[in-house]
Amino acid sequence: MIKLLAVCGNGMGTSTMMKIKAKKILDSHKIECQAENCSVGQAKSIVNNYDVVIASTHLISQLKARPATTLVSLKNIMDAKEMEARLLEVLK
Repeated sequence: MIKLLAVCGNGMGTSTMMKIKAKKILDSHKIECQAENCSVGQAKSIVNNYDVVIASTHLISQLKARPATTLVSLKNIMDAKEMEARLLEVLK
C-alpha cells in the first residue's frame, strides 16, 4: 500500500481536492493507497512518513525528503491528466 500526502499552502481546500483526485486515479489503476493532506508547514515535519508527496511546483521545493520518499511536483494541480501521468511515472 502506498502512503500519499497531498500538500498545499494552508492544508485545507486545495490539498483535500488533490488527495481525492489522487486516490481516484490510483484506485482506477488498482493501486492501494492511504491518502492524507496537510499544509506545507506541517508537511516539513512529516514528509518522511510517506512514500509519495504531491504538491505544486512552488511548494514542493520547500520540502526535503529522504531518498525513499518521492516528491512529485505538479505544474497545474487541477489537471487530472498531469497528476495521473506523474503518479504513474513514479509508481510503476
